[in-house]
Amino acid sequence: MIRYIQTKLKFNKLNFHYSWVIMLVTFFTLLISSGIRSTSGLLIIPFEQYFGWNRAFISFALAINLALYGLLGPFSVALTNIYGARRVMIISLILLFLGTYLSSWMQTPVHLTILWGIIIGIGSGLTTQVLGSVIAHRWFSKHKGLVIGIFGASGSAGQLVFLPLFAKLLENHSWKFLIYIISCAALLTCILIFIFMRDKPNNMESLKQDPPKEVSNHVETGDNPFKLVFHSLRTSIHSKEFWLLSISFFVCGASTNGLIGTHFIPACMDCGSTEVYAAGLLSVMGIFDIFGTTLSGLLSDRFDNRWLLFWYYSLRGFSLILLPFVIGSSHLGIDIFVIFYGLDWVATVPPTVRLCNDIFKENGNMVFGWIMAIHQLGSAVATIYGGTLYTLTGNYIITFISGGLFCLLASFIVLRLNSPQKKIITT
Repeated sequence: MIRYIQTKLKFNKLNFHYSWVIMLVTFFTLLISSGIRSTSGLLIIPFEQYFGWNRAFISFALAINLALYGLLGPFSVALTNIYGARRVMIISLILLFLGTYLSSWMQTPVHLTILWGIIIGIGSGLTTQVLGSVIAHRWFSKHKGLVIGIFGASGSAGQLVFLPLFAKLLENHSWKFLIYIISCAALLTCILIFIFMRDKPNNMESLKQDPPKEVSNHVETGDNPFKLVFHSLRTSIHSKEFWLLSISFFVCGASTNGLIGTHFIPACMDCGSTEVYAAGLLSVMGIFDIFGTTLSGLLSDRFDNRWLLFWYYSLRGFSLILLPFVIGSSHLGIDIFVIFYGLDWVATVPPTVRLCNDIFKENGNMVFGWIMAIHQLGSAVATIYGGTLYTLTGNYIITFISGGLFCLLASFIVLRLNSPQKKIITT
């Protein structure tokens, strides 16, 4: 029946071809993966209360998760080219299902590290924005940019949709109930991928016979994908620009996913806020993140991207320095912080991507994949850093202020980049 539906219905004859089905399935997959990954910040305090673990142990496991999420990005492209997006996505969702479901039986920090650190880290790392870019490139031509933007918004949308809902579930039920909910979501998404996802347009009989104009004429190269991944790294590490972008993006990851994404909710709760309220604040960041990223993309086409990054990192740094003084004392202050930090959250990405493409030319996308891996390494380091300092001091004051100072340092580092007109060709 499934095969009949997929091959006999002429989506392109109805002006609705199968490319849009692929887009919806991919968006939903990235949405669920993002939602599961964002759950970690909600579970820190429930794990502390239930198991008696300190925040440093929990942060260590979550840091491994963030590191693997970034490091697997470049390799997910290679795996997709070899085995196809459908298999990679199914494996990813199976890992997310196993990691979340089995965590209901964990007893020690080692179990937490294996399940939430390694298994869920690998599962989420296989479904990153890089995978979305590959799928958009294969299935779309005319609306490729639109689809990439939709996939890019999935991370913020996942945070926006799921955090308040999950926080409400935690308020009324145990953390294990939430675990069962998200594991079922992963399993249902896996079934959805199995039924509707296809690797390329030529996997669909109806599209082979009468291809719509929307489908891209993308043709795979014969190069070894894994060889290309390491070649881009080997040739770019000799460039000063690679390290300047990497250091600044390391700070970006540390100040977003690492500090705020992981520790903002516990910090709010320490100051007397409820988990639902804190999760709602983080979801509002997700709303403004969408607007901020879109605006940053428009600005990156018109202004010097080095100066855009300078202002993004500078303003983010001042915001983090002020955060400890408003988080427990001023609702207006924390509301302003949430709006501004949301606008600035992923605003650094479009200028960084643009600089990678301007500097490294045809290797720009692969080089950005490695810089994104370093971004997630920064997230991992900041997650451990914040958890350890909290265990030692009982608060996040030093954590947030030092994070702000590093952002100010990054704002001056990006000004050391060569002019965009001076392009580096890696060979």
